[in-house]
Amino acid sequence: MSKSLQAIRGMNDILPAQTPAWRYLEGTLAKLLGGYGYQEIRLPILEFTELFARGIGEGTDVVDKEMYTFLDRNEESLTLRPEGTAGCVRAVLEHGLSGGGQVQKLWYAGPMFRYEKPQKGRYRQFHQIGVEAFNLSGPDVDAELIVLTWRLWKKLGLADSVSLQLNSLGSSEARANYREALVAYLQERFEQLDEDSQRRLTTNPLRILDSKNAQTQALLVDAPMLAEYLDEESKSHFEGVKARLDAAGIAYQINHKLVRGLDYYNRTVFEWVTDKLGAQGTVCAGGRYDGLVGQLGGKPTPGVGFAMGVERLVLLLETLELLPSELEQSADLYLCAFGEAAEVAGLSLAERLRDALPGLRLLVNSGGGSFKSQFKKADKSGARFALILGEDELAARVVGCKPLRDDAQQQNIAWDALAEHLAACLQA
Repeated sequence: MSKSLQAIRGMNDILPAQTPAWRYLEGTLAKLLGGYGYQEIRLPILEFTELFARGIGEGTDVVDKEMYTFLDRNEESLTLRPEGTAGCVRAVLEHGLSGGGQVQKLWYAGPMFRYEKPQKGRYRQFHQIGVEAFNLSGPDVDAELIVLTWRLWKKLGLADSVSLQLNSLGSSEARANYREALVAYLQERFEQLDEDSQRRLTTNPLRILDSKNAQTQALLVDAPMLAEYLDEESKSHFEGVKARLDAAGIAYQINHKLVRGLDYYNRTVFEWVTDKLGAQGTVCAGGRYDGLVGQLGGKPTPGVGFAMGVERLVLLLETLELLPSELEQSADLYLCAFGEAAEVAGLSLAERLRDALPGLRLLVNSGGGSFKSQFKKADKSGARFALILGEDELAARVVGCKPLRDDAQQQNIAWDALAEHLAACLQA
């Protein structure tokens, strides 16, 4: 027998029972972003591989081990996007959106792809909502992005379940000096490092700082600290960010080991983390990347942004039972029609009701069936009322209206009075 078809490991279907939670999260954030002046941009899922190699950085785990890369029919190397920032920068450059110092505040949403070991809260196709701001170099926009996410947590009821970690990576020069000092310190202790950290020592040594290996973390206790190598401008910038967060009343923890996994970050980096989801604790992360536009061929342009994982946030909302009960929307009405003439009239009547009652959730029975079978479908739909249309009702130009969630009696309502009657019943 042939193998049954199924989804690729780590790439999941989002079923109808799950999509209301996704729409709730995405809709809440889209409305919030609009209130802060951010505009939506829609980006391709596929990009030339060079974009990520140059943007994210050779030697990073993402580029070296996690990207889905292949040759197309023109023998060009393409990659399913592993993150959104590089593609957004490419679009800004390609369409001249940042030229002349234009300020751009953009957001996007959609699937990203990384070849990782699938586990709860981490998948090979995962979804992110990303936010990017260009041509703003001060600490004010860094703080605004953090305040914006904090406001989202309050709207979702998550404010007490997430905490903010903050750090500054300084300038590229400061980071390079620190990297040199860190490598020198760790080289002397090379044999004590775990295998993954030994590899990273020559490719991406700053990532060793967030190693999950306990022995490596013990070695790092006496290692040089990035804060000791910050340049004065970066120190001043970081103080400006902290001052604004203090003024807004947002608590944070300075995490000197927070470096993020992508090479393009400088100065401010931050993560919102939770202890409610086990190992996958980061729900939103970002920072400043002032060198990335220039790195990808544009004029030097300040940039800052963040991305949040939709799967993890939905999982967090479900775990804490914070999804609004009205998301599980049942039908308001279920129209049962018996016979060809009633089915024809019922379709027209249903559209008249939808015109008269915007937002009405009305299901019309399809496929015919006996009185008993149609009523069974009506009850299963969760509808509050069944509308009954048969030969007798057609002749009298009335519709039977039967409550399904209590013992009230059926009423026959004239067609012309039906919309008004239902409006009153549904508000009760």
